[in-house]
Amino acid sequence: MLEAPILIQAQSKKNSLVSAIFIFGDSTADPGNNNYISTPFKSNFSPYGKDFLNHVPTGRFTNGMLANDFIARYVGVKEYVPPYLDQSLSIEELKTGVSFASAGTGFDPLTPKISTVISLSKQIEYFKEYQEKMEAAIGKEQTQNLIKESLFIISAGTNDFVVNYNTLPIRSKSYTLSTYTDFLLQHVQFFLQKLVDQGARRIGMVGLPPMGCLPIVITLHSDNAFSKRNCIEFYSSIARDYNSKLQNKLNDMQIKFANLGSRFAYLDIYGPLMDMIVGHKYDFEKANYGCCGTGLLEGAFLCNPSSYVCKNASKYVFWDSIHPTEKTYYLISQTFQPTIDSITK
Repeated sequence: MLEAPILIQAQSKKNSLVSAIFIFGDSTADPGNNNYISTPFKSNFSPYGKDFLNHVPTGRFTNGMLANDFIARYVGVKEYVPPYLDQSLSIEELKTGVSFASAGTGFDPLTPKISTVISLSKQIEYFKEYQEKMEAAIGKEQTQNLIKESLFIISAGTNDFVVNYNTLPIRSKSYTLSTYTDFLLQHVQFFLQKLVDQGARRIGMVGLPPMGCLPIVITLHSDNAFSKRNCIEFYSSIARDYNSKLQNKLNDMQIKFANLGSRFAYLDIYGPLMDMIVGHKYDFEKANYGCCGTGLLEGAFLCNPSSYVCKNASKYVFWDSIHPTEKTYYLISQTFQPTIDSITK
């Protein structure tokens, strides 16, 4: 478990302009919603969670906490962001926010079908259901105020390329990479529009990581997966193109909804990850394979109780072949703080 988060609690209360935190997206944001649905994309077994409180595998696809847990602490609303589908959550727990995210999902409606997970439109439906529950408990006006003062974080898009477009010969038959990116951003816009319609005003949108540096992408696309483990530039360039178009889209939406007091912010995950992987800016020892198993291909059920696990996950950028370690998520959450301040202060 990292000691650093303790510092966050000390500085968090200054930011209590945030009433709750709501999370939408994929495995980078899912604290265990997939535990409650039938899909192979689960992580509620060891060694996942090995550095979480009491070593519990919660369904987070990492060894400990996600970036969103650290962000929730930073804005002073809660210690951990729980999964909405956990029926045991009290009204008090619900009141400070939940995650609707589902590992394996994406903005393309086809992506969640591939993995039988929760689509982003279904996540919005759950958010509406959440609001109805809150209205019944604390009244309509209080619920509206709660939503207005909440922080919304959306993190998805990698699966649309890695699991869908670049793997299955479906979308690539009808779209070029560039038109597929535009198609995804159209869905991003629909999604954000729905969130605003539901009362969201402070929205942070996470861009794509350098996808060519994900250990699984290196393994599948390198000339020699064992000896040649450099990032695959082609996949990272897709992410850069998407991110630059996403920033333009967010600027457009900022102008369009400014009269509502809406704030849209781009959260850059590409830069910090490149600093860790290529720039060696932090003290990581391993950046091109994960801590779990061989670190080349493992993820979900392939990283399991019988897998070999590295001794110290905080020396690794990646926990499995797709997902960052808690240490990486912690550092990313720190780089997000100025942007989060800009939409919440």
